[in-house]
Amino acid sequence: MVSPAHFRALSSNALSSKKRVVVLGTGWASYSFVKTIDRSKFDVTVVSPRNYFLFTPLLASTTVGTLEFRSIIEPIRNLGFKDAGNFHLAHATTIDSENKLVECRSSVKQNVKYSLPFDKLVLGVGCLSNTFNTPGVQENAFFLKEIQDAQAIRNRIVSNFELALEPGLSHEEKKRLLHIVIVGGGPTGVEFGAELYDFLVQDVARLYQSEKNLVRVSLIEAQKILPAFDSKLQAFAEKKLKKREQYSLLQDQVINVTDEFVQLQSGSKIDCGLVVWSAGLAPRDITKAIDWAEKNKAGQIVTDRKLNVFQKNATQVNPDVFAIGDCADVVKFSLPCTAQVAERQGRHLANGFNSGQVTDFSFTSLGMLAYIGGYQGLTDIPKVKFGGWLSWFVWRSAYLTRLGSWRLRLQVPLDWTKTLLYGRDTSKL
Repeated sequence: MVSPAHFRALSSNALSSKKRVVVLGTGWASYSFVKTIDRSKFDVTVVSPRNYFLFTPLLASTTVGTLEFRSIIEPIRNLGFKDAGNFHLAHATTIDSENKLVECRSSVKQNVKYSLPFDKLVLGVGCLSNTFNTPGVQENAFFLKEIQDAQAIRNRIVSNFELALEPGLSHEEKKRLLHIVIVGGGPTGVEFGAELYDFLVQDVARLYQSEKNLVRVSLIEAQKILPAFDSKLQAFAEKKLKKREQYSLLQDQVINVTDEFVQLQSGSKIDCGLVVWSAGLAPRDITKAIDWAEKNKAGQIVTDRKLNVFQKNATQVNPDVFAIGDCADVVKFSLPCTAQVAERQGRHLANGFNSGQVTDFSFTSLGMLAYIGGYQGLTDIPKVKFGGWLSWFVWRSAYLTRLGSWRLRLQVPLDWTKTLLYGRDTSKL
């Protein structure tokens, strides 16, 4: 039996010679693809459980009120779909590659299910945070991948500060509530720690004077922080972090997380009121469900250089299915899971569709930037590597130019200015 949505799509296609391209996801890879593809040549449909593009490099800034949540998201419908039905707020649950159907479940009403046919399919669903099966992480830690994660972290921080002011709490309980643990020393963990440091120095001392000396931040990383950066910049960042009062940098591994403490491999136990987990990446449910595609050890979908998906246990690719961004891995050409890679893969694939021939994807990094707090940053670009306040200025300028629309490019500087003049917003939503 053909579902109503399937029937409408088939009827629509009968009136059009354009190929049906279904895109899964609204992250960096998918958003870049949809922005670039010539929709006068293709009938493009997007399926995603969120109806906006999220500018993830500035997500950490929203956790303490430096930026507002809506200042870093762009509604996907602002791309201008000719037919409102070309976007589906839904989860893709399974993909039938033989019959070219994507099975969907509505994100608005869970019992609504339907199928979408495609001629070409683009998988750009991204990844989740990897818990490495560490006990208690899923139940007790906070992640930092989505706007909802940042909102939850912000509410917990404010709640803990307010709770620590209530009468009857012991000194030790106050210290526990105000101890924040970050697990993972990659860019996400370091930049979240940087935003926390600025919040403590600039706002806690003003708003919570009686508690300011009780606050602690511990960043835990099993190896070196910022492993993708130049070794001299790593050392620069470590030196800056270790000099900061109430801020600890620990080289250890977390083996258990509870609602009151984390247990380390070394045997130490750290009492804390908030754990933010930013260690590693894991595949989403839809990626796991694609059992006909080849996967690597990390669970990513394996593609060739043209970004076509390899069939499982076969040497050939599926010519009609492509995978881009964090959910994919190019065979013999593995690339880091970064916004830069995902954005360029999406653009490359769309240009290939537009021209009628997808060529091999190549990548040369434009460099990396990171913020480490206190108006200090890191700049690691080819032949130019430096840290300090000038790097912080480069970091802000570069991200400002990369925001998805002029609306965001106007909104973000306004938020930065408001924070500078009036402090961060500590409202609990």
